[in-house]
Amino acid sequence: MPLFLQRLLRARPLPAGAPPSPATPDASRHLHPAWVVVLISAWLATACNVPLWREVAQLPGQGSLRGWGFALAFALIVAAGNAALLSLLAWRWTLKPAAAVLVVMAAFGAYFMLAYGIAIDASMLTNVLQTDVREAGDLLNWRMAATVGALAVPPLLWLYRRPVQRLGALRHVAHNGLLLVGSVVVIVVSLLLVFQDFASTMRNHTRLRYLINPLNSVYALGNIATKPLRMDTSKLLPLGRDAQLGASYAGQAQPPLLVLVLGETGRSGNFGLNGYERDTTPRLSARKDLASARNAWSCGTSTASSVPCMFSHLGRTGYEGRPANYESLIDVLHHAGLAVLWLDNQSGCKGVCDRVGETITGKLDDPALCPTPGECLDRIMLKDLDARIAALPAEQRQRGTVVVMHQMGSHGPAYSKRSAAEHKKFLPECTSNALQECDRQQVVNAYDNSIVETDVFLDSVLQWLATQEGKAQAAMIYVADHGESLGENNLYLHGLPYSVAPDVQKHVPWITWLSSGMQARAGTPTDCLQRDLAERRITHDHYFHSVLGLMDVKTSAYNPELDMFAGCRQTAGAARAPG
Repeated sequence: MPLFLQRLLRARPLPAGAPPSPATPDASRHLHPAWVVVLISAWLATACNVPLWREVAQLPGQGSLRGWGFALAFALIVAAGNAALLSLLAWRWTLKPAAAVLVVMAAFGAYFMLAYGIAIDASMLTNVLQTDVREAGDLLNWRMAATVGALAVPPLLWLYRRPVQRLGALRHVAHNGLLLVGSVVVIVVSLLLVFQDFASTMRNHTRLRYLINPLNSVYALGNIATKPLRMDTSKLLPLGRDAQLGASYAGQAQPPLLVLVLGETGRSGNFGLNGYERDTTPRLSARKDLASARNAWSCGTSTASSVPCMFSHLGRTGYEGRPANYESLIDVLHHAGLAVLWLDNQSGCKGVCDRVGETITGKLDDPALCPTPGECLDRIMLKDLDARIAALPAEQRQRGTVVVMHQMGSHGPAYSKRSAAEHKKFLPECTSNALQECDRQQVVNAYDNSIVETDVFLDSVLQWLATQEGKAQAAMIYVADHGESLGENNLYLHGLPYSVAPDVQKHVPWITWLSSGMQARAGTPTDCLQRDLAERRITHDHYFHSVLGLMDVKTSAYNPELDMFAGCRQTAGAARAPG
């Protein structure tokens, strides 16, 4: 911690009536604790809430007298809310530290909301807390330092320099109580004055509630901290312990081999294969044996929320309201006796693969594929893949193997790092992690180049699977965990609350390839999938059950209605049945 903050947090108010000295500020400069609360709350409500007031200014009717009255009442509500929070912390030893923490929190929150148009909720905070050093480094830039410094340094210096009046214990309790009551009264009166407009605005513009800084972060942290009270996080509930391999495994000549490519930050609309005007997927588009689901949707807007959800049997709604954590799809495949390998070129499997382990490929040393230390292109996951599979238990491999490849994909904001120089098809591209510094077309160019790199990677996976012909009946399913905003309506990155997130953060690419052997084994012809998935809406809710259905794993956790392959399997079965 910087020396300045250490000294600030150790600052102690002088005893009441202590005589001034050459090293002691004049006693007349001692502020009553209530003034510290009021002034810091005013700073938080104004300077640190520019993103909120910018959004409020764009509401209909804000140029009118009624609009100004609403904005003023809203500002009083925000300031009083901050004051109410600080009044609970305005004690002798905690006031300055608590105020300092709120100021720093608000400064960082304001920067990210200004720079990327994000909103802050529990999901976003979870994503931040799970960010590794490599991802955090991609967010650092001079704009962050300047913005955070401008919003945090002035109030922190003021807090450091101004001594606070010391009150007796009973007076302190009484004053804090009055401050809390006064704050609540201001909130209630202000709310009553504009209740109709406020209720309508909050109902029709729900994004605003996630911009109230730093109360949004405090609420999100409280939500995370109290999660054990709403969900039993101390145990992991079993799932699919009854899993068994189906009839297709009886006397099989070749075991199944399924590669699940878990994409990162993929926008369905930016895939040439899905009709994008740019040819971002030349290799995949040239193939005639792929089925692309153009109407596929994620169950979250961040890796932290989407990955555990899509590997769950509960679906998005059930996952959000789950009473406890369950074992995942990976566990069920393992219970069935299949070999499972998880390769991660990202920030980890978010708990999904904890019982089988993972290999972090981003730590490998390959000058060609890892131009930046600790960060590799996704093709690194194919290096020594045969040897990694051969190291799995032989008895399990003889039944079948599932390989999960978790991409770095198009992870932002440093999109330019996600593609090799020879695959930068669209130039000039944005090379800054401060996306607002770049022309929007440059941001799109950098992102689209990362899709070109994904095209190369997926084609390489398919080429590797072709080498397994004669040894295994192979398949590949690629689906991204969530989408991305690229500057539309001044929004960047992802992670907005699902209810207010734009479609580009939820509409994801989903591509399936089945070898001829897997088509016959699963009774699922590719031409049927191409027709069926061209427009049919599917979601991450289908993922768990579709993988089990394709791999012919029988378990009570399987729901055939959510198996995206079931329709073609039934159609093919009916066509083969004697008439």
